[in-house]
Amino acid sequence: MKRPLLIGLCVLAIAATGVLAAMAPIGGAQAPPPSTDTTTTTESTTTAPETTAGATTTTTTTTTARPPKGHSKPKLIPLGVTVGGIHVGGLSATAAYIVVRAAFRAPLVLQAGAHREMVNPADLGAIAYAKAAVAHARSAPAGAAIPLGVSIQGRAVRELVDSLVEKYEREPIDSKLLLRHLQPYVTEGQPGKTLDRKASVAAILQALRENRRTGIKLPWVEIPQEISRKTFGSVVVIRRGSNRLFLYKGMKPWHTFVVATGQSVYPTPLGRFQIVVKWKDPWWYPPDSPWAQGAKPIPPGPGNPLGTRWMGLSSPGVGIHGTPDSASLGYSASHGCIRMYIPQAEWLFEHVDVGTPVYIVPA
Repeated sequence: MKRPLLIGLCVLAIAATGVLAAMAPIGGAQAPPPSTDTTTTTESTTTAPETTAGATTTTTTTTTARPPKGHSKPKLIPLGVTVGGIHVGGLSATAAYIVVRAAFRAPLVLQAGAHREMVNPADLGAIAYAKAAVAHARSAPAGAAIPLGVSIQGRAVRELVDSLVEKYEREPIDSKLLLRHLQPYVTEGQPGKTLDRKASVAAILQALRENRRTGIKLPWVEIPQEISRKTFGSVVVIRRGSNRLFLYKGMKPWHTFVVATGQSVYPTPLGRFQIVVKWKDPWWYPPDSPWAQGAKPIPPGPGNPLGTRWMGLSSPGVGIHGTPDSASLGYSASHGCIRMYIPQAEWLFEHVDVGTPVYIVPA
């Protein structure tokens, strides 16, 4: 009796379940369909059904994504490290290389006195070995200063300096002789200047090696004047009216001599001249002038009208010379020349040169 009863209860239970299942859509709320969305981020969500006491619940589990095996965070250069004077501490090797390379490509600012020139390192054939220096920096201790290896074309640097010399060189201005208030006046003039080629090349090369771009001063050297106040030699001023010869060292008075100048019919010429010839024990040759017609040349000796010394001027036939006729000195008695005592003419001969300027003035 128990076995048939058990079978009958099972059949009734199955039938009741089917009826309830058929009635659920009509009178109850419909459960939402399971979600099909997935999210690809560093977190993933997994949903697993769990049955307890006839009810279904959802449990969420969160997991964190990990970097792929074999990939680690890049190593940074130790703090305080510099490469060629550029701070690269705390940077990756790639970032450090970019920074160092950009710094090296910056133009050099050359200072030549008041003049400035900007020059690209590439124009000088300069190449920086930045990769090798950065590689060294990665293993250097904190605060290390790593030099930047640089290759430079010395010829290009020398050509640059030569072009700057041609551009900025200033020629010296020599002193000039003037006559002011019957006395010689020598202008100051001005020395020239040019770049010191050797030192300038060295300064540019050093700046490239040290990766400096400013504070590059190119040194100057002075070009001395050929003629200056300090080096100016003798100057002769002859005052025809007072029959005096004044000798100066540049602008400084040196000696004064009594002389004879030309007669009114044979005046000593006025103007600026220079000594063009010096003769010891000269011959006297008669000039092409009425007063010398029929005269013959006179060899050196006591009777020579030129004495023992002749200093010919750039005015033809006119010179400074000694004379045996000392009584004529202090007067306008010659035929155009400037006569002196013989010993004084010999002394003057030793203290003037060919090229010495001679002023003859009417005072």
